[in-house]
Amino acid sequence: MTALRGKHVLITGGSQGIGLATAAACRGRGARVSVVARDPARLAQAQSMIEGLAVASADVTDPGTLQQAIRDLEVTHGPCDVIVTAAGAAEPGYVQDLGAQVYRRHVELNQMGTIHAVSAVLPGMLERGEGHVVLVSSVVGLIGVFGYAAYAPTKFAVRGYGLALDAEVRDRGVRVSIAYPPDTRTPGFERENLTKPVETQRVSGAVRPIAPERMANAIARGIERNRLHVTADRQTAAMAALLDLPGPALRAFMRRSARG
Repeated sequence: MTALRGKHVLITGGSQGIGLATAAACRGRGARVSVVARDPARLAQAQSMIEGLAVASADVTDPGTLQQAIRDLEVTHGPCDVIVTAAGAAEPGYVQDLGAQVYRRHVELNQMGTIHAVSAVLPGMLERGEGHVVLVSSVVGLIGVFGYAAYAPTKFAVRGYGLALDAEVRDRGVRVSIAYPPDTRTPGFERENLTKPVETQRVSGAVRPIAPERMANAIARGIERNRLHVTADRQTAAMAALLDLPGPALRAFMRRSARG
């Protein structure tokens, strides 16, 4: 169990959507919470909504600026005990219309932004022999979806990174969770709806989006219960479980082999 009370939870992309809701959920469980995001105005609004919230403006695609922002927040709230990488975005479109720059933006934000954030806090966690890393992937990181050819690979990559990271750090006191939000009513989701291909709209229309608070509570519970895979709905839970059927045995084999 990872108790949140008294822990420093740091959230990237925490000024809106799932990140902001997770900040509120963790604060409600007694954590000291910090948020990193790009927009100072949104950060100020988040600070007015959550008592005791510490904020810093930084772009997760800029590792130097991000690292300095995290160091400043650690001065305020102490070493980072839990990091939640919620910064991300999607630009839906037909494959033939997606230029190379669109793919690069997805990789820089969703994949490399996640890695930059973890890299900033993981050495301290390993040195202390404790910590928790929460990577926000997506249901699209479990199954490819029409219209998300640029987004899906980066969320698959976040999932793969999390599984590899867990294999390395579990025996060193650091836990890893990978969260898979389904369609969620966030500002980002609303922006996606403006450019989704009609076929993607049909797929999304068949699924009722959840509230960000529901996903945030699932993430908080996942941290507390040290869950590797974190879901908030039955369909995503079933997909994650099915894809991970050989996972427990393979992970146990790798741990035994790695120990020699």
